[in-house]
Amino acid sequence: MATVTHADDTRRDPRRWWALGALVASMLVLGFDSTILNVALPTMAGQLGATTGQQQWMADAYIVVFAALMLPAGLLGDRFGRRLMLIAGLTVFLGGSVLGALAGDVNAVIAARAVMGIGGALIMPLALAVLPALFGPEERGKAVGLITAASALGMPLGPLVGGFLLNHFWWGSVFLINIPMAGIGIAACFFLLPETRDPATPKVDAVSTALTVAGLGALIYAIIEAPDRGWGDGLELAMFAAAAVLLGSLVLRERRMSRPMLDMGLLTHRGFLLNTVAATLAMFVLSGLMFAVPTYLQAVLGHDAFATGLRLLPMMAGLLIAAKSAQPFVARFGSRAVVSAGLVVLAFAALLGSRTTVHDGYGFTALWLSIAGLGFGFSMVPAMDGALGALPAARAGSGAGLLSTFRQVGGAIGIALLGSLLASAFRDRLDVAGLPGPAVHTARESVVAAHVVAAHTDSAHLAASANMSYVHGMTLVLLVCGVAALVAALLAALLLPNTPVVRDTQRGENEETPAVAAPVADAGQ
Repeated sequence: MATVTHADDTRRDPRRWWALGALVASMLVLGFDSTILNVALPTMAGQLGATTGQQQWMADAYIVVFAALMLPAGLLGDRFGRRLMLIAGLTVFLGGSVLGALAGDVNAVIAARAVMGIGGALIMPLALAVLPALFGPEERGKAVGLITAASALGMPLGPLVGGFLLNHFWWGSVFLINIPMAGIGIAACFFLLPETRDPATPKVDAVSTALTVAGLGALIYAIIEAPDRGWGDGLELAMFAAAAVLLGSLVLRERRMSRPMLDMGLLTHRGFLLNTVAATLAMFVLSGLMFAVPTYLQAVLGHDAFATGLRLLPMMAGLLIAAKSAQPFVARFGSRAVVSAGLVVLAFAALLGSRTTVHDGYGFTALWLSIAGLGFGFSMVPAMDGALGALPAARAGSGAGLLSTFRQVGGAIGIALLGSLLASAFRDRLDVAGLPGPAVHTARESVVAAHVVAAHTDSAHLAASANMSYVHGMTLVLLVCGVAALVAALLAALLLPNTPVVRDTQRGENEETPAVAAPVADAGQ
């Protein structure tokens, strides 16, 4: 069994903040990659001759593999060493980036993105799983805040860096930028991060792993494809049914095993379950904002990719402020009050943003984006800290994998549902009177396509209608986000455990307090 020690002993390790830097570097790589490819897709499509569907899979191959493998990845970290698996994930991610940069056709790019998804699946849950072993309850919230901020900070930096690279180099440079970042992460983890593991973790069951990967893969695939195919499409229904059967079979199989690979008992920990739900709902809202706002800044306000990333920074500033300030508020008022208040602030930002019109300048958008960042930070950081704090130390990897999977699925559902709502509202409101049939079909695909048609037909009316239609769709998305955040705030206020930061670290004296795994001595240290 993994050695157990008190949090006070662990916190005296002077390397813990340097080790956190290694984890921040790892998460920044993932945040970067989540948006940088979107900037390069039009250029890559032109040079590689990619169809619209192939463009989608260049982005989505990563997401499907990433979400499907996070649960087994967390278990591997528990059994074989979290530092080892984290370094392995960064190495695989680096290799996939090299393959992407050298790819000469669309299929090679899609394959490279899938390889990167394998690496990402190892990085995210294990970066979170290491935190309880490094930090006690008083410091863990700050560490979670920095990890969350690093992941989110990569989102606007992706378009900034991607726009710069595409202006000066070829499209493959958006993959090459991952190589030095992943290399820094590998070196930092190797030299700074202590190894933690639990040799008593159940062995990886091949059948359960296959059911997990196939079930989550089918679910995420169906969610991603739903906006284009329609929720009632035959293939969509078949994929949702397959996901239900596969995941249901997984649960039944795991419940019959004496030492299950997927510990469903983690969901019986009230603190873990409810904080995970709160973090997932916050991720749903953030995904809606990040899906709608960049296109508004680019297509409606007319900014390029670099300028769009720059204009998303107020939200990141709000998030950084909240990540730094959340723990003192939790210490005074308790996590339930802070998470609930953060969700209310997030709802206010979304409802305020729904008042945006085509005639508003960027200043109003910057205002509600900064408020959204504050709300996201004050809700997500304590919720993730509470979920990690409720985990038994020996199951930190698998528990963090489960938490990351819920958040990823919540984000994918947010993009699919809210993207479908936005696209439908845009098509219904767009005025295409007087356009020939092929032009009508093209204009209704997106606001960007409508502007292209407007430029070719010299139709100022179509361009204005496209802007108004998109803002109308964005208004509906933000209204749904606001309502969802309010519902999440109500649930958090009623059900969430009100766990303060400072807790008794003696195992068994407080149900919400986990034991903290001591770093297992590594021969290379």
